[in-house]
Amino acid sequence: MATNRGAVHFGVVLPQFNASYAQAREVAQAADESGFDSVWVVDHLISVLNEAETVLEAWTEITAIGAITQRVRIGQIVLCVSFRHPPLLAKMAATLDQVTGGRLIVGLGAGWHSGEYEQYGYAYPPIGTRLRQLDETCQILRRLWSEERTTFEGRHFQVRNAHLSPKPAQPRLPIMIGGGGEKVMLRLVAEHADIWNNLGAYHGDAAHKREVLREHCRAIGRDPAEILVTQQTLAAIAMDRTDAARRTEKVVAELGFLDATPELALTGTPEEIRARVEKNRALGISGFMMSFGRRTDPEHVRLFAREVAAAYR
Repeated sequence: MATNRGAVHFGVVLPQFNASYAQAREVAQAADESGFDSVWVVDHLISVLNEAETVLEAWTEITAIGAITQRVRIGQIVLCVSFRHPPLLAKMAATLDQVTGGRLIVGLGAGWHSGEYEQYGYAYPPIGTRLRQLDETCQILRRLWSEERTTFEGRHFQVRNAHLSPKPAQPRLPIMIGGGGEKVMLRLVAEHADIWNNLGAYHGDAAHKREVLREHCRAIGRDPAEILVTQQTLAAIAMDRTDAARRTEKVVAELGFLDATPELALTGTPEEIRARVEKNRALGISGFMMSFGRRTDPEHVRLFAREVAAAYR
């Protein structure tokens, strides 16, 4: 996913809230077999929709998914930087990249859901501190993945003459950063990321934020074309317009984060979805991480791959 930047990339967010591993496995295998580029899980310790719901832990789940898929890239939208000590995360990521033959993308974010911090005993520092921790984490990951020995004395994390072996299978293990803050977060994207993932809620100002990202890249001497721009969005598909409208209404009601700009979700008939893809591409978005709803039907995933994704291969 992080290598061919001229293509359009399609990923599936696996069912995770009040969903069994068997359901997630079935969807992941459908995506793997039908031609999707990637599959994803979210990193939450409790459900953000209803705390009574079950939710599987992201790293454990995506490791299991890596073992039962053959081709798709795997990743997290996005790992909370507070939950895993950076040197250990570097080791975990290098190991999983080796296990999957170089299919991992490491998604990272600053964390935002204060309730899970409180319930699980993590300190919840101000956003400025969490962003600095994200910055230090990215530096540590890159260095441990590439250097023979690493010493890092940061404000929040320290590594002393650390040796990490084996290294990741990929020469440059991709880092994806999720978030839209213009002053700090997008600067961190420019400095560290191979992929910038943004929520569908940013549709309205996506072009502006891409220009902010370009300015950050120029300031540090980086080519902004090196960064793939992806978006977390919703999907619903059917061959019949009535069925497509019904499925669209259902997924928007279930997940809802595109309430402000539902016209840019990837929903409708195949023709309508391809038109929506082109509208998004005009905003500079080249990849889509799609949620098909809380009970994703594997046949809908296969239909999307056949009728939409195949058109961009």
